[in-house]
Amino acid sequence: METGKWGIVYCPKAGITNKRKRWEKIQRILDNRHVNYDFVQSETSDSVERLMKMMISNGYKTIIIVGGDSALNDAVNCLMMEEKEVRESIALGVIPNGVMNDFARFWEFDEDEVEQTIDWLIQHRIRKVDLGCIRYSNAKGERCHRYFLNCVNIGMTADIMNLRRQTRRLFGSRTLSFISSLFVMLFHRMEYKMKLRINSDVIDRKVMTVCIGSGPGYGQTPNAVPYNGMIDVSVVYHPEVVQLIEGIWLLLTGRFLNHRSVHPYRTKEVVVDYAKHAMVGIDGRLMKTPVGAFTIGVEQEVINFLIPA
Repeated sequence: METGKWGIVYCPKAGITNKRKRWEKIQRILDNRHVNYDFVQSETSDSVERLMKMMISNGYKTIIIVGGDSALNDAVNCLMMEEKEVRESIALGVIPNGVMNDFARFWEFDEDEVEQTIDWLIQHRIRKVDLGCIRYSNAKGERCHRYFLNCVNIGMTADIMNLRRQTRRLFGSRTLSFISSLFVMLFHRMEYKMKLRINSDVIDRKVMTVCIGSGPGYGQTPNAVPYNGMIDVSVVYHPEVVQLIEGIWLLLTGRFLNHRSVHPYRTKEVVVDYAKHAMVGIDGRLMKTPVGAFTIGVEQEVINFLIPA
């Protein structure tokens, strides 16, 4: 493998008809900057890990994901399967191109500013970042784990994220999909019986939603940073309708933690003894609900991530 050659995994955005046009724009900028690269296209969400393994086995030391939070999630989980020596020799970067690009936006990578993003990636400035990790048992009783860059959602927000992904494909607009998802949620369950252990606190009551973030958590853990060895937790009790509307407004304006129904924590581990009937989402994608108790923790500085210069 040529030194400095990039391996690029292009993940077309769901619901976009002219997927080739987006890649051609990125390709023109790469060629104008004389970037040496090879690229492969992911046809399905299941193929990102397979393509990542191919890139790693072929010796690429800079791997760029053109995709969103879920594609990045697949990429880091693939990297974490490698030995530490291999993992530390690889730098991971992103050109945002997903339904949700929360982790990219944290670093000020803008989906509409592809030239700026590529210029930053060329500078090859590396920051070691943390990964959150959920450890659970599946329906077969097997012990499993999954890493995340941004957040795990339990309860109503996982429902909304799932609906938002579906409605974004229908409406195209991020705002319209969010509003329509919230409207549909009015007819869904809004409380879940949970028992959580966070630091010395035990929460055993009905909860609307929980966000556990190593990153900004789609606005619900806005003070979380993926390099301090901690995870932020926002536990939201069920507000009245007026308070719910207020909470949505505070979320959209970046002041979510100011809501009276939001209870924030910072910790190294959360134990979820149970979360009855609650969906669980990881980095914006619905995952199969863990069976029984599960824990969510953090592993500090385990991935080399390319950040703005």
